[in-house]
Amino acid sequence: MNVAHTLEALKALGVLRARGISNFRKPLELLRTIKESRTLGPAAGLIRHSARVRPHAPGIVDEAGTLTYLELDQQSTAIARGLLTAGITPGMVIGVLARDHRGLILSMAAAGKLGVRMALMNTGFAPAQFAEVCEREKVKAVLHDSEFLGLLHALPADLPRFLTWLDEGTELPLGARTLADLVAANSAEPLPTPNAPGGFVILTSGTTGLPKGAQRNKISPLSTAQMVDRIPFPQGGTQVIVSPLFHSTGLAAWLVGAALANKVVVRRRFDAEATLKMVADNRADMLVAVPTMLHRMVELDPAIRAKYDTSSLKVILLAGSALSPELTIRATEMFGPVLYNLYGSTECAVAAVAEPEDLALTPGTVGRPPITCEVRLYDDNDRRIRAINTTARIFVRSGAPFEGYTDGRHKPIIDGYMSSGDVGHFDEHGLLMIDGRDDDMIVSGGENVFPQEVENLLLRRPDIFDVAVIGVDDAEFGKRLRAFVVPKPGCTPDGEEIKAYVKSNLARYKVPRDVILLGDLPRNATGKLLRRALVDYDVRS
Repeated sequence: MNVAHTLEALKALGVLRARGISNFRKPLELLRTIKESRTLGPAAGLIRHSARVRPHAPGIVDEAGTLTYLELDQQSTAIARGLLTAGITPGMVIGVLARDHRGLILSMAAAGKLGVRMALMNTGFAPAQFAEVCEREKVKAVLHDSEFLGLLHALPADLPRFLTWLDEGTELPLGARTLADLVAANSAEPLPTPNAPGGFVILTSGTTGLPKGAQRNKISPLSTAQMVDRIPFPQGGTQVIVSPLFHSTGLAAWLVGAALANKVVVRRRFDAEATLKMVADNRADMLVAVPTMLHRMVELDPAIRAKYDTSSLKVILLAGSALSPELTIRATEMFGPVLYNLYGSTECAVAAVAEPEDLALTPGTVGRPPITCEVRLYDDNDRRIRAINTTARIFVRSGAPFEGYTDGRHKPIIDGYMSSGDVGHFDEHGLLMIDGRDDDMIVSGGENVFPQEVENLLLRRPDIFDVAVIGVDDAEFGKRLRAFVVPKPGCTPDGEEIKAYVKSNLARYKVPRDVILLGDLPRNATGKLLRRALVDYDVRS
């Protein structure tokens, strides 16, 4: 690490202190928390910290009620003991397939206390995909919600399994065990500290194939500084998190909330009106969501939105997929200047954050890198690009890089900067704009087209609710553009008129040759568009 990077790291410690993450007035508690987070993992370590400083503060609120930080600590210890009795020992890998609720939080904390590695599984898996990931990650036990019982048929019958959430009316298999059973049957006396941290595996979005596993054995304090540097998290306040906790942003936001002893309110399935109600009922300071979810809230009938007082919100943190300029403007009009747009990835951690003033200057921007992060642009010949408004590949230097995929592969690196897999440009304000995925670029008639530019234009139309543009094979041009349009309720957009609209605003080669109307677009849990599903879509059906 050079002198500049060392100074940056020291400044990051100042950020942690200013944001309330590190309390140097209580050095013994600070040192204890650091030690526990390193050995037990961040979930267990931070829960134990808040259980000591604010034991009776609400830690998690879900559809089953409230658990305090003390209850989270005690119950996760009992679960860890139960897993140990069942033959789950330090160094093993366990998978958790759960929606956002206490069972997921307790599972992560229990895994840390036991010293086992936890693989956070995607709730959108198909059975074969789930089985393949479990085999690749060498999963020795599965913790899962009852709604996913069908996925487990593809796994070996003798693989231990435990239920994290039980839906009403579910008929359980003979001998099934729940987390509640483990809590009831085991002591909450602390376990011996594991010899090595178990760590965890976060799966990539899997928009282009089987999700890869990005492993992390520990969370660096620098990664926490990146989260809080430009985002004002509440301290002892309330966060509503509707981003999935099994993915990077939701997990990171929860970990920061646990460090600050915040009340975190979650729900198993996203519902736009229910989210506004959660914010209003809990007088939430912060909402963590993906842009698709924000879009659903903005599109609610004004009479429905008016039922809920969301004026307590100081931060709406967005990440996971592209935030369009149109959505930026409309959401700011509705909620006020409280939007924060985070850009990063499972591999690169945080790369940039846009604050409200950045989004006012350039709607849709991802802003600037936070402390300990740097972003550079490189062309296809690995030459650095410094010119403004010039699209090139995005590379990130982070104080908290990932440790490589679980299959042994790694991301391309240039001069110590890791590829994000995206392309973008810096505007005249020095703000970073994402133009699309590197592999989403369409070459049509020798011209390069990034779908996001066309999509952002079409989203400005009052008759379009959602849109995706892809490239399909064409004998004359190599590829031609096809637009999939989801109309707003009560509207029937005309394909020819849509083409004329694009032609009047963008270059000729960016005009879609085909316009297909759909009821909805295929997206994953973090709102990312599954373009492969559209490439394979049979337009004759």
